[in-house]
Amino acid sequence: MGRSLQLGGMFVVAGTELLVTRPATRQARADWLHRFCARAMKRFGVEIEVVGRYPEAGAVISNHLGYLDIVVFAALHPCVFVSKAEIARWPVVGWMTTMSGTVYVERGRGGSARRASGGMQTAAKAGLPVVFFPEGTTTNGEAMLKFHSGLLAQAMEAGQPVTAAYVSYELGEGNEAGVTVADDVAYWGDTPMWPHVFRFLALRNVRAVVRFAEEPIRFSSDLLHRKQAAVEAYNAVSALERASLAQMGRQTAQV
Repeated sequence: MGRSLQLGGMFVVAGTELLVTRPATRQARADWLHRFCARAMKRFGVEIEVVGRYPEAGAVISNHLGYLDIVVFAALHPCVFVSKAEIARWPVVGWMTTMSGTVYVERGRGGSARRASGGMQTAAKAGLPVVFFPEGTTTNGEAMLKFHSGLLAQAMEAGQPVTAAYVSYELGEGNEAGVTVADDVAYWGDTPMWPHVFRFLALRNVRAVVRFAEEPIRFSSDLLHRKQAAVEAYNAVSALERASLAQMGRQTAQV
């Protein structure tokens, strides 16, 4: 409850900042989101480890476990997100992403990715990395879903380098028995939003690890073979997943 009140207070302060400064450019809005998320992660004791380098520009693709992914990526670097339109209706995070200039995609509507292309190119021209999640939805982290090719094709058509990333979470000591990353950190399925946020705020010693590939993906195909490009993007993120699991195995063995 105490942390919920703290979070509410942070949103009051951030909302006031928006009303006073009224950031007009994508860069300014991305900077606002970056500051807000960095403060939130520090306030609630979420440690973030970065392996590799966050790209300064181009597209960044990652697996997707829930709303915390958005906060983590934004806390590390100013960026613009491309997300499903449903996120605009999420409490707290929806308001945050909308005010920060997120480009929304409506699933199931033809040409949605094409319409999002303009926003992606505007962000790229502003010198901001564009982050999106090709799975199109969230999972509990047990297995990645296949990647959709729509947004990926738009990034490729615009000539943007596409860098793979992989995010994972760990829980340290101090949490109740039965608490898991899959159920209490990842947000997926039909779980109600507010109860999940309330449970998450009760967690202690949450640690996020974000891995970035050393270089952009070298696609073997062109836009005429976008499905193949989606497979190659999936494989690039999967390679980072395997590296993450291998590191966790080594740490466990040392303990």
